[in-house]
Amino acid sequence: MRAKVFPFSRPPMRRMIAIHRLLSSKRTANCRRLAKALEVSSKTIQRDIDFMREQLDLPIEYDPGKRSFVYTKEMGQLPFLAMTEGDLVALLVAEKALEQYRETPFARALEAAFRKITSSLTERITFSWDWISEVYSFRAVGVAKADFRVFRLLNKALLESREVEFDYWKLEAEGATRRRVQPYHLANIEKQWYLFGFDLLREAVRTFALSRIAKPTLLKHRFTRPKGFSVANLLEKSFGVFEAEAAEEIRLRLDPLAARLVGERQWHPSQEIRKVGDRVELSLRIGLSAELERWILGWGAHVEVLRPECLRIAIGNASRRMARLYGEQ
Repeated sequence: MRAKVFPFSRPPMRRMIAIHRLLSSKRTANCRRLAKALEVSSKTIQRDIDFMREQLDLPIEYDPGKRSFVYTKEMGQLPFLAMTEGDLVALLVAEKALEQYRETPFARALEAAFRKITSSLTERITFSWDWISEVYSFRAVGVAKADFRVFRLLNKALLESREVEFDYWKLEAEGATRRRVQPYHLANIEKQWYLFGFDLLREAVRTFALSRIAKPTLLKHRFTRPKGFSVANLLEKSFGVFEAEAAEEIRLRLDPLAARLVGERQWHPSQEIRKVGDRVELSLRIGLSAELERWILGWGAHVEVLRPECLRIAIGNASRRMARLYGEQ
């Protein structure tokens, strides 16, 4: 059931939370002490207490023996949060999006940060978190594993413009190599964290998956981040997370099922979808990459590569290898 919406203004949430915390701690909380702590008048505190007791139905009573307001039963968090409609939508998406990190090393830090955000809001619309959880949810599959200590060290390096060293396993490599990098940017792409930085040995910007970084060291040497560096510009011609050298026209023929599903998403800013006869064609202007090939193969027989010829051959060869795995010659 939705929480009741009150038609008149209320005390700022920040002050209500402070009163709630003091009452929960069982320390002395009378009007004089609260007024001094919150830098308002005693009358304001009394109005706040009346509002919390009468409108929010919180079990607050005055104990003459203790000369303090008290909760007459144990209380956890405040039962309602209230906020503007815009805040509600933004926080709803943020809180539910965090669920994909519940079982990762990031969970504790993300939850603490979210609590800090919500505790500082002033609001007008009330709602119940229980009701929100019943009607909205997010589900993420394949969230990448990452060591939060690695993330924290790289974040510190980014903020302080300091070089780092770490062991890195390339996807096809049998062992790790030691890298020295000037970190430029951390990005979460398709549920995986990546570091974009200048590799000093290779003298070029490289992309590193955090899940394949080990034994990082924060160095004392500082650097100047290039002005105008942009991951968006770096990946402008890319279909995924790795920079593409040159873009070319990719044309794919889609059957009705693929046409419906592909058309529901924006895969790349350059995409164009048009109907040709009884089929639909998708055009993209991007660079060739293993990521693009894997995406096309994921559609199976629903998508056919029309051009370029080298991509058509690559997908055909991969399809034949897959068929042999299942006994097809």
